[in-house]
Amino acid sequence: MKEPVFVSPAEIAASKAAAKRVKDEVYDLGLTYHIESYGCQMNEHDSEKIAGMMEEMGYAKAEDKSKADFIIFNTCCIREHAEQRVYGNIGALKKRKDENPQLMIGVCGCMMQQKDAGRQLFKRFPFVDIVFGTNELYRFPLLFEEAYHGERTLQVRDMDGEIAEGLPVCRNSTFSTFTNITYGCNNFCTYCIVPYVRGRERSRQACDVLAEAKQLIADGYKEITLLGQNVNSYGKDLTPRVTFSQLLRQINDLPGDFRIRFMTSHPKDCTKELLDTMAECPKVAKHLHLPFQCGNDRVLKAMNRGYTAEQYLELVHYAKAKMGSALSITSDVIVGFPGETYEEFQDTLSLVKEVGATSLFTFIYSPRQGTPAAKMDDPVSHKEKARWMAELLALQEQISAEQMQLHRGETFKCFVSGKGKLGDNYVAARTDGNLIIEFEGDDSLIGSFQNVKVIEPLTYVLRGELERN
Repeated sequence: MKEPVFVSPAEIAASKAAAKRVKDEVYDLGLTYHIESYGCQMNEHDSEKIAGMMEEMGYAKAEDKSKADFIIFNTCCIREHAEQRVYGNIGALKKRKDENPQLMIGVCGCMMQQKDAGRQLFKRFPFVDIVFGTNELYRFPLLFEEAYHGERTLQVRDMDGEIAEGLPVCRNSTFSTFTNITYGCNNFCTYCIVPYVRGRERSRQACDVLAEAKQLIADGYKEITLLGQNVNSYGKDLTPRVTFSQLLRQINDLPGDFRIRFMTSHPKDCTKELLDTMAECPKVAKHLHLPFQCGNDRVLKAMNRGYTAEQYLELVHYAKAKMGSALSITSDVIVGFPGETYEEFQDTLSLVKEVGATSLFTFIYSPRQGTPAAKMDDPVSHKEKARWMAELLALQEQISAEQMQLHRGETFKCFVSGKGKLGDNYVAARTDGNLIIEFEGDDSLIGSFQNVKVIEPLTYVLRGELERN
């Protein structure tokens, strides 16, 4: 595995200089920006970096898109639906651009990194000012500067990707946040476009991750989520090698009252060492998001997942033995992979029963052009796959309700994350295992850890009451 390539300090300095030049031009104009972000937490965190660079350029955030002077779409290409939404939302801005030629529009992200997608969008929507791919994020102020001066800008490079340290970040929350530890992916699951649009796998230096974590803790953040397409592969490309388990222990040992989460884990790289680390480190959340995608070995091989159903279950059983009822497992499932039969789908249902996940993220297979699976024979109709999906959802709803019932009367140390949905006077909190408990409480509790007792388990949420000291 190649060692990661880091963007040079000179390149970062050039980007910051461009941001300053823009700020000097617009500082008294009161200009605003609005970011519309699609897809995963990785995209959400990229949008926070874009926001940080926008504010370095003298723009203020506009909550209302209709009032923004610059609108940028940070796109996702994992599902076709997300792509169609982007096209529709961009097209809807044409009339507004005609009425106000000073309005600037940008499009970036994974969708632009697909073969020819950026060039085609640039041609299809001539009123879009700036289009760039995932590899250009740190160069955004330079590209924006060109577009601000009237030069439509398209920049999408096909490359393995680099690591840019020192970018500004305007975080969406003051108490819960993300930090990348890896970028890209080397797994090449046959259905997945990520390696083609995010580049090869590359790890940040442990010292940079730790320095950011220390700063976040000092700034008062209570939950830090470590991000990567496959966090379990962290450090394979570093010299000297630092494993993901070692990194978790180092962050866990930092002083402060905070919680560490991470996603996503790939089963083929999930080690017993990692599960031991989760069990032994009090600040590491006992929530394991471990996507199995399918329960049939032939389909798993066709997906190029690198493990069998038996190997997956071995990990689950080990994790449960180590962490017991404190552990919450969630997973991803793809229904109707090309060539999958109903009999093979039954193996997925059997695996779902044995895993006993708290919840599942389920998807009907969506072909992504450029991936091997898109060329495979797919004889099962979407209507039939939808019936399979309904069967899976009904089973998981039953399992989720049973899992929730196990927690009746338990008390959890919870992180209060925001307003609840059970009533106007409810707030929502997350347990160490990522379960949601809602309870009656004041908004002043948001952003703090509280002890909450479960009084009524519902299907996907727990209703609780605050335990007063």
